[in-house]
Amino acid sequence: MADVDGSWDCTVKSPLGDQKMTVVVKTEGNAWNGTVSGAMGSSDLSGEADGNTISWKQQMTVPMPMTLDCKATAEGDTLTGTVGAGAFGSFPLSGTRTA
Repeated sequence: MADVDGSWDCTVKSPLGDQKMTVVVKTEGNAWNGTVSGAMGSSDLSGEADGNTISWKQQMTVPMPMTLDCKATAEGDTLTGTVGAGAFGSFPLSGTRTA
């Protein structure tokens, strides 16, 4: 099990305000899969894993369709990273591991 495995309560600081979500991560080799759930519902996620760093692409439809480029690194019970929103820039992601 990698240190990034587990359930994380996350917040993305976006122009639309704080976007809160729960991300569940399970790594296997150089890949991972899991789920994200929040105010907009839930969906499956998967991406690449490199040690304690994960990266993934996530589709969103509200307020407009776009693909988000996400990357986060776990250090202990803290997750930090970025969410890239194309022409809208990049926004900080932070999270804490849930019990």
